[in-house]
Amino acid sequence: MADVRYYGTGRRKHSVARVHLVAGDGKVVVNGRDISEYFGHETLIMMAKSPLVLTETEGKYDVIVNVNGGGYTGQAGAIRHGVSRALLQADPEFRPSLKEKGFLTRDARMKERKKYGLKAARRAPQFSKR
Repeated sequence: MADVRYYGTGRRKHSVARVHLVAGDGKVVVNGRDISEYFGHETLIMMAKSPLVLTETEGKYDVIVNVNGGGYTGQAGAIRHGVSRALLQADPEFRPSLKEKGFLTRDARMKERKKYGLKAARRAPQFSKR
């Protein structure tokens, strides 16, 4: 019998994470590397693993992630979103707790575009009185 895989796609800023949950002992692999090797900061690791901790499934599933785009924080957020969606496929009873923490909601905040006549999105050129 083939192993059961649960899949979830997570997005945050410009990052997209494709997350697979497989029954296992709790290994988290991001782009072929261990999560602690991929993310240097403990806060990012905690952020990515937070849905597993919340649902108390940390040791039950191996998490295989392919993530690209954006920076480390965006990628960690995308992984969190993807893991949450995959856990929902695994057990729909996790929905209330994941929803309460906001892990199922796609964070819509994006970088604001630069406007013409300005130096950045809102930064105006320096004003000279004379």
